[in-house]
Amino acid sequence: MRKMLNTLYVTTQGAYLHKEGETVVVKVERENRLRLPIHTLSSIVCFGQVSCSPFLLGHCADNDVSVSFMTQYGKFLAKVQGPVSGNVLLRREQYRRADCLAASARLARMFVLGKIANSRVGLHRTLRDHADRIDPVRFGKTCDLFSHYSRRLLGETDLDAIRGLEGQAAREYFNLFDGMILSQEGAYTFSGRNRRPPLDPVNCLLSFLYSLLYHDARSALETVGLDPAVGYLHRDRPGRHGLALDLMEEFRPVMADRLALSLINLGQVKAKGFKTSESGAVMMDDETRKTLLVAYQKKKQDEIEHPFLKEKVPVGMLLFAQAQLLSRYLRGDLDDYPPFIWR
Repeated sequence: MRKMLNTLYVTTQGAYLHKEGETVVVKVERENRLRLPIHTLSSIVCFGQVSCSPFLLGHCADNDVSVSFMTQYGKFLAKVQGPVSGNVLLRREQYRRADCLAASARLARMFVLGKIANSRVGLHRTLRDHADRIDPVRFGKTCDLFSHYSRRLLGETDLDAIRGLEGQAAREYFNLFDGMILSQEGAYTFSGRNRRPPLDPVNCLLSFLYSLLYHDARSALETVGLDPAVGYLHRDRPGRHGLALDLMEEFRPVMADRLALSLINLGQVKAKGFKTSESGAVMMDDETRKTLLVAYQKKKQDEIEHPFLKEKVPVGMLLFAQAQLLSRYLRGDLDDYPPFIWR
């Protein structure tokens, strides 16, 4: 596996990246602001009006460093990457199973099972730690309902039914999300998910974090030789990487939702760090974006025991670990794909 903690995020508008020898140089207003050796990086992520020289893009491809481009909102636009190493037999097996609805349902069930189980853990932790500040009866009932959904999933073989359970669980989860905002309540309110563009600060945070997670999931899949575009829960659609969306489902509650709530509840992001455009879209300012990126990278350095591997793994390596387990399942080395379940 490749190292996870060496991603360069460029958010300064008007920045220009170019190659000097074996280094990546970031220039702003004709002044060099940063210089990094290429071998210390695994990926570069550019937000908004950030450009790269063709020579740098070629150098990154030669050194297995991917370059991704996002909007200022964090919406994924494009990615430049060199040849993907991988076993053609693995990809052929991936495609065969995607063409079979029964095989797709078996994998989709595990992705959704991981998402619902991890969503329940997040709700249960809030119930355990802040019962005096929330509606404990409502949270407790939803936790019980999620346990029921998990039991139903284990015996479900219909892909549409699996999607239906995922949708029901997501609605129940986000109905309680506002209750998990325990500070700055007047500044941050959440009445449901909205995106493209986000219309409030909470959705702005979530959408941005989901974009980062999507980028990392896609990189993890490509690293083990899988095609991120061909998924099982998320079916083929032009311009969408279905398998990356599948893989990130079980990590949304762990790596995105909890981080967004922590940033708000600890007062690390303020309402004044967001602005609303004439179209109603909500964007974060540069300082807030920097705070979020630093917090995301710091979270990836935390260690957690992987429930299947039974060893300590940096949070930033979890997506790579799951991508490896998925590839082992597709090769026939595992009887089933084990989703990551947060403890």
